[in-house]
Amino acid sequence: MPLRCLLALVGGLVLAAAFEPVGHAWVMPPAIAALVLSVRGLAPRRAWLPSLLFGIGFIYAVMVWMRAVGTDAWLAMCAMESAFFVPLGIGLAWSMRVRAWPVLAALWWVGIETWRSGFPFSGMPFGRLVFATADTPWADTVPWIGMTGTSFLVALTGTMLAWLLLEVRSPTRTAYAAVAGLVVVTLGPALVSYPLERTGTATIAAVQGDVPGTGLNVPAVHREVTANHVRLTRELADAVEAGEQQRPDFVVWPENSTAVDPFLDTEINGGIVAASDAIGVPILVGGTNSNPLDDTQVLNQGIVYQPGLGSGDRYTKRNPVPYGEYIPFRGTSWMPSTYGRLTEVPRDMVRGTSLEPIRVGGHLVADAICFDVAYDDGLAGQVARGAELVTVQTSNAMFSRTGQLGQQFEISRLRALETGRWVVVAAINGVSGVVRPDGTVVASAPARTQEVLVETVGLSTTTTPAVRLGVWPARLTLIFLVLHTTAVAVTYRRRRSGNRPDHPSLHPVESLERGTPA
Repeated sequence: MPLRCLLALVGGLVLAAAFEPVGHAWVMPPAIAALVLSVRGLAPRRAWLPSLLFGIGFIYAVMVWMRAVGTDAWLAMCAMESAFFVPLGIGLAWSMRVRAWPVLAALWWVGIETWRSGFPFSGMPFGRLVFATADTPWADTVPWIGMTGTSFLVALTGTMLAWLLLEVRSPTRTAYAAVAGLVVVTLGPALVSYPLERTGTATIAAVQGDVPGTGLNVPAVHREVTANHVRLTRELADAVEAGEQQRPDFVVWPENSTAVDPFLDTEINGGIVAASDAIGVPILVGGTNSNPLDDTQVLNQGIVYQPGLGSGDRYTKRNPVPYGEYIPFRGTSWMPSTYGRLTEVPRDMVRGTSLEPIRVGGHLVADAICFDVAYDDGLAGQVARGAELVTVQTSNAMFSRTGQLGQQFEISRLRALETGRWVVVAAINGVSGVVRPDGTVVASAPARTQEVLVETVGLSTTTTPAVRLGVWPARLTLIFLVLHTTAVAVTYRRRRSGNRPDHPSLHPVESLERGTPA
């Protein structure tokens, strides 16, 4: 058992190296294979331990950027996320009792990945296998089978690698055929990319105004932050008037480009209106404002400001960050809002529900705000309803010295592949960028710089298979977890009740394999 635990712990650390800032995606299959081999042959009541150690190594390393919030927050959140690897270990032990165990084991990985990505309090999707696949052949499968499907393909590659290592002394035709099939499924999309029809073009400006001082605390210098974005936009307007720059169709400011209600603060409102009037096109502003139905709550929105008209369409963030933007069970004895940095969250942020794209000028836009980009329902849902391009507004200033910036930008690149849309990212202090539908970056602004990116992007209304599938692949993996667990529980109960006198120690599938009735 000690060697198994060591193998699992090292495997988890290796898997973390697949993600930014290291970014060696090729280590994912060996890491998954290490997990499988560490639990092989163990009873479910023992298999959870090496799996938990794998999770601890992986989660604490891949999300080490959470220390920017506080070491206590990092320890607590990663402990909760690591706990999901306990049922994973049990599920792997169950899976390895059947002939097709590489497939079942991969389904268990993706099912647990889906579970922890949405639970509790909207979950934590960072660390999904697919989020490390940019610039790999796996990424080409995203438009065809979606994020969950690509995660499954990566996991299956790892479980198949473990299977081949176990079969290396006596490979069979089945092994050769399985490997050949996996190679075809993985590399085929790279040879046959999904066809996208361009319906037009638009010129978009993304403004990265930066945060004064250390760059970590937006609320402390929020007026300077807004002033930076106003100034850069007006400078762009001057460049347009001088013929030095093409006039954009609209401008994108990042999340928290205003950290106060732009409808109540006259100074901030005046600056935004002046910038919009100067450039003469709409500005998509990232701002917070009070919930009109309850002033004890706040909304995080992408707000369209139109020259001469004021505000227009709005997108409300669908996935506020628990304990960062709202406090679950606020005021309870076990989670007082006066604990540590929770005092910085005086009002709870309300979750948005709409999947309708917003209209910016003459274009329908799918918007995401910061962590929204890591969830599968928001952007795909808006694209399915007619969005022609994607914008991502983010204020990850707190993480500006960590690998979180790189991880989130890679997710934005993969969303371009998934949706078949150009993606424009406006970050308050990095990383901003413009991404083609094939995931390649055409322009970017490094962290801690002030820059305006002006690029002509393509528009499209083509719906990729991934968008059509929506969240159903993820739901099906959860259904698989329930059905497999139920089947094992029923089988165990029958065995305990004495229905299998001939071979009481055998799993039902093992009994079938040995030619005895289950």
